[in-house]
Amino acid sequence: MPYSATHKAKTKERILKSATNLFCRYGFDKVSIAQVMKLAKMTHGAFYAHFDSKEALYKESFVAALKRSSARRLIKEPFSIKNLMALVTGYLNLDNLNKENTPSSEAFLSNDIGNSNVEVKKLYEQSYLTLVKLFENRLRALTRLKNSPLNIDAESIPDKSRAILSCLIGALAISKTINLENERQAILVAAQNQIFSILGIQNPEQQAESAV
Repeated sequence: MPYSATHKAKTKERILKSATNLFCRYGFDKVSIAQVMKLAKMTHGAFYAHFDSKEALYKESFVAALKRSSARRLIKEPFSIKNLMALVTGYLNLDNLNKENTPSSEAFLSNDIGNSNVEVKKLYEQSYLTLVKLFENRLRALTRLKNSPLNIDAESIPDKSRAILSCLIGALAISKTINLENERQAILVAAQNQIFSILGIQNPEQQAESAV
């Protein structure tokens, strides 16, 4: 008896969910189709009924992570410096770094720096440009607010957006290679403070309490 369309869709979603979690934690090169199917509790042969290649799976996983990204969700939040700060402090957090089932496009970026696969590089660039633009648009909106705590001028926003994303991705990438927990935490805290400095926020805790 052939499987129903609903069954096929659920099966594909299981594979995609497993792949997204693995790619976010380990990157493209360190994840195999066999590992994905094992996590999904399915046979290796079932993979090709849903995806043509590992690259095709990576692409769909990437898109799924981007939709659920903490930075992406920022678009839907009110224009508030408090929400922007929450993104930074929440993402640069060891607990979040070690959690499974928390896929994000930022995690993809931190794992696949310098990957030579053509498809991976293409997706990497697309995600980078998307996130830089997201930060840029949000910063422009925040600077137009009355009594904005941001101390930045309009012309510097593109470069500041690049710098913020570089701090996020760089700190995550480096911290994943360090075994000493104290040093990992120090890297993330330093990156967080640098981002606040880029934004011109002198007293982050006080700003968070008073920001609207």
